[in-house]
Amino acid sequence: MEARLNSTANPDMMTAIKHLYKAIGSGGVDQRLLSLIHLRASQINNCAPCVHASVTGAKKAGETDERLHNVIAWRETPFYTDSERAALALTEAATRLQDGAPGVTDDIWAAASEHFTDEQLSAIVLEIATTNFFNRINRSIQEQAGRTW
Repeated sequence: MEARLNSTANPDMMTAIKHLYKAIGSGGVDQRLLSLIHLRASQINNCAPCVHASVTGAKKAGETDERLHNVIAWRETPFYTDSERAALALTEAATRLQDGAPGVTDDIWAAASEHFTDEQLSAIVLEIATTNFFNRINRSIQEQAGRTW
């Protein structure tokens, strides 16, 4: 399969993306957790380039293979903290909005709020939304895994 678009990105678009990531990074959330969030949303959306990018980024941030390989089954493994579990539950709920899924319930939000400040929650929600944004672009244009941006 080949990507449908092979053009370079518009400079204004790249500037906007850099601002999004700057806002996410300023939220005080550990980069390893942001990478796990990116990975889990990308797994749900079957976005190969984003799965690849999140694993690469997570490893650079010091994440272990054990945790990366098991994030798809985070509920059934002992490898994640309660705060990471709350963030992953929020990620799944915000990502699975199709077909009448309930989205982020009050219980899911309350659990996340127990572990994160409002500033951190804002960064997490923006990371989830940005990941879903890129997942949809990459799936639409059939972007391939392995490309570096």
